[in-house]
Amino acid sequence: MNILLLGPPGAGKGTQGERIAERLGVPKVATGDVLRAAVRDGTAMGLAAKGFMDRGALVPDDVILGIVKEALATPQLANGVVLDGVVRTVPQAEGLQRVFADLGRELNCVLMFDIADEEVVKRLAARTVCQKCQTPYTGMESGQPCPRPGCGGKVVRRSDDEPDAIRSRMRAYRDQTEPVVDWYRNDGTSFVQVNAVGDVDAITRLVMKLLDECGETRG
Repeated sequence: MNILLLGPPGAGKGTQGERIAERLGVPKVATGDVLRAAVRDGTAMGLAAKGFMDRGALVPDDVILGIVKEALATPQLANGVVLDGVVRTVPQAEGLQRVFADLGRELNCVLMFDIADEEVVKRLAARTVCQKCQTPYTGMESGQPCPRPGCGGKVVRRSDDEPDAIRSRMRAYRDQTEPVVDWYRNDGTSFVQVNAVGDVDAITRLVMKLLDECGETRG
């Protein structure tokens, strides 16, 4: 089953994506993961991306989508994938549709994690991250030692997790990515909207139930 996750920062896509992938027995893939892997492995698209990165330029959509296509074509992703953060604009959604078509596959379900802006501010303002291992934490004060055994790093609050910065990120998300939601609602792909506020385990149970129904519908 091929699943795409949508939703604003702080909606819980990362946490739920990992759980979905584990329960379905398929990999979870984020854009940054496949980009770094392609550059590390020296694939054709990875080398193209490295050229842009070395110049300090943004990697264009066609290269990012080429890297995603390389990843989807590997045996590890042949039986399905959970895609997190791959689509942020309508042209990227259109490009991903072409990628699946070229590979003779289809996107089975789009999961949209819905959450109010002020709830995002509340969540992310309480988040800190280890400077060394990048493990995120909630409720830890900046400057405390990382609890991860053997790390030795310190926990800090990222500048883009300050309330004003979060609100700016949310405005950018609404302007850029909300049109993607409308696009997927109308393109024929099974689209499921999930209330992302509440108990994490309860949200996981709801998501898995909705995915079962999505699979039955498409089957």
